[in-house]
Amino acid sequence: MIQKPNIPTRRILTFPAVHPCETIAPATLLASLVFLCRSACDYRSSKSFGSSNARNARQTIRQVGNLLILLQEIRFSAVPDSLLLGLSELHFTVQKVVYLLDDCTRHDGARIWMLMESDRVANHFRVLVREMATALEVLPLEALDLPREAMEVAELVTRQARETRFRVGAEAQAAMANVLAILSRFESGEVPDRGEVKRVLDYIGVKKWSDCYREIEFHYSNNKEMRRELQLLSSLLGFASYARCVLFDSVDGKSDPPVHCEGESRNDELLGSLDGDDFRCPISLEIMRDPVTIETGHTYERCSILKWFRAGNATCPNTGNKLSSTEFVPNVALKQLIQRYCLANGIPFVDSSRKARDITRTAAAGSLAAECAMKAAARFLADKLLGGDYKWRNRSAYEIRLLSKTSIFNRSCLVEAGVIPALLELLSSEEDDCSCQENAIAAILNLSKHSRSKALIAENGGLRFIVDMLKKGVKVEAARQHAAATLFYLSSVEEYRKLIGETTEAISYLVEMVKEANYRGKKNALVAIYGLLMHSGNHWRVLASGAVPLLLDVLISSDRHEVVTDSLAVLATLAEKPEGAKAIIRCGALPQVVRILAAANPRATMEHCVCLLLAISINGGEDVVAYLVRSPSLMGSLYSQLSEGTSRASKKAGALIKVLHEFYERTSSTSKATVLPWERFVHAW
Repeated sequence: MIQKPNIPTRRILTFPAVHPCETIAPATLLASLVFLCRSACDYRSSKSFGSSNARNARQTIRQVGNLLILLQEIRFSAVPDSLLLGLSELHFTVQKVVYLLDDCTRHDGARIWMLMESDRVANHFRVLVREMATALEVLPLEALDLPREAMEVAELVTRQARETRFRVGAEAQAAMANVLAILSRFESGEVPDRGEVKRVLDYIGVKKWSDCYREIEFHYSNNKEMRRELQLLSSLLGFASYARCVLFDSVDGKSDPPVHCEGESRNDELLGSLDGDDFRCPISLEIMRDPVTIETGHTYERCSILKWFRAGNATCPNTGNKLSSTEFVPNVALKQLIQRYCLANGIPFVDSSRKARDITRTAAAGSLAAECAMKAAARFLADKLLGGDYKWRNRSAYEIRLLSKTSIFNRSCLVEAGVIPALLELLSSEEDDCSCQENAIAAILNLSKHSRSKALIAENGGLRFIVDMLKKGVKVEAARQHAAATLFYLSSVEEYRKLIGETTEAISYLVEMVKEANYRGKKNALVAIYGLLMHSGNHWRVLASGAVPLLLDVLISSDRHEVVTDSLAVLATLAEKPEGAKAIIRCGALPQVVRILAAANPRATMEHCVCLLLAISINGGEDVVAYLVRSPSLMGSLYSQLSEGTSRASKKAGALIKVLHEFYERTSSTSKATVLPWERFVHAW
């Protein structure tokens, strides 16, 4: 038997059927084939076939039903080889029929695509029915002593397979022509008639905003897989995006603009319970981008395990068990979970297995129609932001939030359409609507990643509005998180790092978030502070805000590696100046940092620990170095970083070891071997 056809990782209109094992018992093969035929016949009651191929699907189901009648009459005595061959071929073909029927009844966003693929789908039905007839011809029906009625059914199936015509209906052909006409208008720079767009959506059953949302999600998620159809896929994506913005007055269903007036969403809670170390390859110790699983059940990064095997190792790196095969399978479920985790935690994720151009990551559209459709949608949203009522302004902000998150090209179109000043105006609105504030600041966050946006935000007084959101957004925790993240992106420009630091209470609000906000808020505030510290004039502001004692408290109390790592990064930057180093020492941070370095922590955490200790030892005076020399676990931790740490951690560890040795040489006349093992000393320069 086969798995359920609605495998989430199966690409649409693909049929991963497998031939039955050659040693399968005839009775088992027949029972499995009967089960498959019944599964196909179960679609008979479905009312959700795409309109373009509903007639073809029902003709195929009728043929499978006739085949089922024949199969139920088969009784085994002697089993000729030709019988097993015929049943195996039928099994293989009916598997593909079930997959195709499943695709024709999908509701998860493939309706426009299935409409445009109507001719291809009709041809699939024709080919599969012909394959069933060919397999029947191989069956030795005369030797099976079947009833006359069963023999007549077999003849009927074979005859109808040759005679039945599988065509796309006239209405479907007209709908496809309408879609192509709309795309052609986009390519010519024209805005299509709203009624014409609506007629297409009505025909395929896209009647709500959420239906259109799923159409867009389908096209985004499949652009890497459907390489050959990339241009059409991009055009349909542009069509669906334009339709979603223009045709629907309200958002419905589960995709409503999220309003997190307190706490985190369920998704945040789920991802928040995950530990990033679980996603690291046991070989490279880096977060996996292309995880694969070997026969022992352990998972590794593809390139790492390939290097292991190519080095002549035929064992599992984790268990040491000898492998009978060095083959592996992609761990798709884990890869999707890692992608979600990286997205939620602001970790860059580059799909190393990607071979095709990913239209969501390029600065150009996948087709001329997609480009013009997106520009038309951006102009429409900009007009609604400026001239629409409050409901439409919120609705437009939400659409901009979605579009700007998914594509670099979308951001460019929206910025050129002039949405940034209008979004900033929404932030300063007196309306007490937390969802509108959240949508506006989330849209600005996404747009701030575009190079031109940073200047537009600053020129339109956006820095003050965003800083105010850190305080006003207390009603909506997510709005504060987005504001802090926006400041991080703006701080990538030296001029804006200075301006943000000079903005009244900006740093104080961020420090307050570190103290009071949830996990996501803490992390965004920490990275924003880290970005601002790249301007030397902000060091004293961070110190004056009381950040150091708070960061030490985070090191002691937090059980989240990412937050601890970010706190150490901020402290290490502060320690690069003498006043920062002294403030850290006065808070008694040294024992805690040494303890973290001695524990089993992620490599990034260890790197910032070493950087912090080196900066303190240079800027904190000889008392600090003396304390570090007396720490019994420190030297072992530093030596381990020479070989196991990141390249930066290794270099900094070597420098710190050198500082400690030089101090010991100057101040001690006793045996050095008991404290600093010279035989292990390694220069890292």
